[in-house]
Amino acid sequence: GQGRGAESAVPLNGGLLLAAALAIPSSVVLVLLAPTLFPLLEDDPAVVAEGTIYLQMRLVAMLAVGMNFAFRGYWNAVDRSKLYLRTLLVMHVTNIALNYVLIFGKLGMPALGVMGAGIGTAASTFVGTAYYFVLGTRHARDAGFLSGLPDRTTLGQMLRLSVPAGLQQFFFAAGMTVFFTLVGMVGTQELAAANVLVNLMLVAILPGLGFGIAAASLVGQALGRGDHADARQWGWDVTKIAALTMGVLALPALVVPDLLLAPFIHNADTLALAEGPLRLVAATLAFEAVGMVLLNALLGAGDSRIVMVVSIGIQWFVQLPLVWFVGPWAGGGLIAIFAVYMGARVGLAGVFATIWARGAWGRVEV
Repeated sequence: GQGRGAESAVPLNGGLLLAAALAIPSSVVLVLLAPTLFPLLEDDPAVVAEGTIYLQMRLVAMLAVGMNFAFRGYWNAVDRSKLYLRTLLVMHVTNIALNYVLIFGKLGMPALGVMGAGIGTAASTFVGTAYYFVLGTRHARDAGFLSGLPDRTTLGQMLRLSVPAGLQQFFFAAGMTVFFTLVGMVGTQELAAANVLVNLMLVAILPGLGFGIAAASLVGQALGRGDHADARQWGWDVTKIAALTMGVLALPALVVPDLLLAPFIHNADTLALAEGPLRLVAATLAFEAVGMVLLNALLGAGDSRIVMVVSIGIQWFVQLPLVWFVGPWAGGGLIAIFAVYMGARVGLAGVFATIWARGAWGRVEV
């Protein structure tokens, strides 16, 4: 937003350096610890054996994942999100092809099963990184790509912004593991239904994620121009569009949840168990869009610390305790669990809306 296009890729260089510095040692340590950590999540020896190998293969790709996030942020920030989309398509096509070949042993390759799935997914992530570098050389050379590094002050600011965001993502993923563990304590059918419901929800919120990325870019550019009023308005405008869009997209799940669930759940009892919770998810999807857009808008404004504090606080001190209370402790069913789960998500959206309205994010120095 400051018009310094010739330097716009220099922070990207710094992000790639930080990704390498943090991901390589973390990946090595976690790969070595995986055989110790995975059994804490699962008791079945067969699942532990296969799951550990898969996890190790995925952990090898931590470097590529970190670099891909850096590139994604850059392309969206400079209004070239089509390059991000193009890379996603390359990665997904590669992932599908490699998984098919390596899992089932096609084209002369040995059938590796779960290990093949891990290798294929990790390899496709590195393919995406390589393609990002090609695109960077082609489209960002004039912006300083691979021709300089930020100064120490800028690198420090990048760390200050990225560490809270990374912690928030880590605790979110860990919280989902705890959530599924709690649901599993209620029953096997409940766990199976919850797995389908969460996966459907993750697919359903993808348009909201796209709106969130757009909000982060627009807010960041407006603040770069020094136009705080425009930044505030962009946050609200994108939120309104996202909420309306997601609300419309949720209507089929609200009206005919059984049709959406039938391809994934074949047991009649489990299907009936999942219909009510899916309606709850659909009814609150517009609020989910509000939270997602404003979370990303706050990240675009550089206020990653408040995002971390609020997200972790609500998930770990409100949502998960309530899930435990209504589920394993009180003996409530899946609909009670999802009522408090989605209720906490609505509350999170309300907190982010309040923070955005107060405007303290506009005073964060980036």
